[in-house]
Amino acid sequence: MSADPNGADWIAVDWGTSNLRAWSMTDAGDAVDQAVSDAGMATLKPNEFEPTLLRLVSSWLGGGCVPVIACGMVGARQGWVEAPYQTVPCPTGLSELVPAPTNDPSLDVKIIPGICQNNPSDVMRGEETQIAGYLAGNPGFDGILCLPGTHTKWVHVSAAEIVSFRTFMTGELFGLLSNRSVLRHSVDTDGWDANAFTEALDITRSRPESLAAHLFRLRAEELLQGQSGATGRARLSGLLIGAELAAARSYWLGQPVALIGAPDLTSIYSAALRTQGVDPVAADGDAMTLAGLIQARMAQGERA
Repeated sequence: MSADPNGADWIAVDWGTSNLRAWSMTDAGDAVDQAVSDAGMATLKPNEFEPTLLRLVSSWLGGGCVPVIACGMVGARQGWVEAPYQTVPCPTGLSELVPAPTNDPSLDVKIIPGICQNNPSDVMRGEETQIAGYLAGNPGFDGILCLPGTHTKWVHVSAAEIVSFRTFMTGELFGLLSNRSVLRHSVDTDGWDANAFTEALDITRSRPESLAAHLFRLRAEELLQGQSGATGRARLSGLLIGAELAAARSYWLGQPVALIGAPDLTSIYSAALRTQGVDPVAADGDAMTLAGLIQARMAQGERA
């Protein structure tokens, strides 16, 4: 515990590729302060992680050694220290943490490992923490967790274990196509057309092999028919998510599904799944990350 009564009892850290978030935590599991930085893993060398974290959380440190629990890409091969993957099937608990080397005696940093799957090959870092956070509030959940994002995960959870999972680059494809391809001229808007989304979703869910042809049609429709950017953007999303649902059918069909992520994304996936007769529940991704970090801290206390 910090020797400073106003300091953190411990610090929770979510360190991704592009951003760093930290929370000043009490032993009771309450977040009393938060700090954010754009110093993500991709911008740092291994010897820069400790000084970067110290600059962000120095006001929370007292005279003692403060425990830090970190998740995300900070544990990747290019991160602070590599936290080797656990292989599925594996427990959803977060007790096997990896210590990070530090020079400053005020920090005791431990990193949550990611999870891998050998056949078919797949990996995750950070999502395992959100999964643990969700299951802490929903003990006994048995079914599918979908985590929409840049690399969307579909995860089968049973008996408090991650049984299998599959990753889809749907979010990254959407970003590349809407910002760097010829389609950027046809989807240049934040608007949305719900009917167009559903129509496009049905096309690739039933005929995923038609995806490439329907993608170019978005450009043609804009040039020849005056299709709006809002309609084009919604159709692009529908086409990509429809193809994803077709490939992930074995995960969501006949299963209870929970969505974990940013509300704007989970709402889109909820709408898509409801067209298939699935009524998912949703949880905020940031809240689940913090809940998972709290679970990891509690597990460390139990092991002490």
